Amino acid sequence: MKPSGKGRVILHIDMNAFYCSVHEAVNPELYRGKPIAVAGSVELRKGIVVTSSYAARGQGVRTGMTVRQAMKVCPELIVISPDFHLYRQYSKRFMKIAYEYSPLLQTMSIDECYVDITGSGQFGTPVEIAGTIQLRIREELGLPCSIGIGPNKLLAKMGSDMKKPNGISILRIREFPSLFWNKPCAELYGIGRRTAERLKKFNIMTIGQLARADERLLAREFGVLGAELKRAANGLNDSPVNPEQEPNKSIGHTTTLPHDYTLAADVRRVFLNLADQVARRMRRQHLVAQTVQITIRDPDMKTITRSVTLETPTEQADEVYACAWKLFGQHWKAGEPVRLLGITLQNLKPREGAAVQLDLFSYEQQPRKEQLTKAMDGIRDKYGENAIVTAGMVGNDPSVLLRDHKVRGTSLQTDHLKEIDWEEL
Repeated sequence: MKPSGKGRVILHIDMNAFYCSVHEAVNPELYRGKPIAVAGSVELRKGIVVTSSYAARGQGVRTGMTVRQAMKVCPELIVISPDFHLYRQYSKRFMKIAYEYSPLLQTMSIDECYVDITGSGQFGTPVEIAGTIQLRIREELGLPCSIGIGPNKLLAKMGSDMKKPNGISILRIREFPSLFWNKPCAELYGIGRRTAERLKKFNIMTIGQLARADERLLAREFGVLGAELKRAANGLNDSPVNPEQEPNKSIGHTTTLPHDYTLAADVRRVFLNLADQVARRMRRQHLVAQTVQITIRDPDMKTITRSVTLETPTEQADEVYACAWKLFGQHWKAGEPVRLLGITLQNLKPREGAAVQLDLFSYEQQPRKEQLTKAMDGIRDKYGENAIVTAGMVGNDPSVLLRDHKVRGTSLQTDHLKEIDWEEL
């Protein structure tokens, strides 16, 4: 593939079994080539498998299994607690390698990114550049990755899924029909299970049928998304690789509890810890929140979300907690069992420039409160999240672990990449 005219060449780099691969790279004598899985609540054997190595997958271990189920299908499975601090370090390192071949790098999650190499011909052909990046990641970091090469982000992404692990695939628009039109719609990147089910109502079962579907029908059912679905089914996508780290649209944490909670004191403690950490993450990005949302799940997996929009945006954990606790009291019957709780801050705005209306009392107290918060953040930045906590936050449930950055995080959380100067890494 050679860039010509206005054509683009885009890579999608997808790290293979990233968390497990990092552990194998750090401790090869313990883990390399062995069936391993990363999961929470390892001691209780009630955790969920987050990811597994290819050796474990070959024996039937799958993401979403409980640790108990995984151990049944693979008795020799080695289960490891997550270390998100370590994963974030390796994430920065593999992306720095990719950045050396083009500054047009867009992070999608902790283990994947797009790179626009249209103007990177000095480093070789697209296949040569992809091969060099893959080789360097393997030799310098000890990690496998798959790379898709395409004229747009959609085909690059789908190309990276074609050969795993350690594959490099070129996917051209003209090849798309023969390779994908006979596959179910759910295999088209961007189409989830619900959308696929809605398409089935109109006898649109395959990507090819979607590519030839009536645009008016799609517009009636999906609105403006209908045209995009049809374009994607034809392998078309105009989305540029955006190197700017966009502000988060929301910041949130959820935690699954080790057993059903019914006591108000237990629920309060969880909300205190959740509020503390979501507010800390928000302040690091110099943002304030206008909306507080809570998530509640019962033992039967029934989930509800409830939110409130504040008159004045906030960055304070105590105000977030107060909103969350009030919402919980309004929408959950006292004593009813709870299995999962979460807080998400939405409607985020830059702290500077956010309109704040203060009454006479707040006008005097607010500067002192902000100075105290800043001082406490500085102490925790230097000495750790547990350096200053309130008595109500202390306990032994999973919400306490939110202050441990080694075990906290998700593949989609990219706070560690905010405000990075790639040139100085």
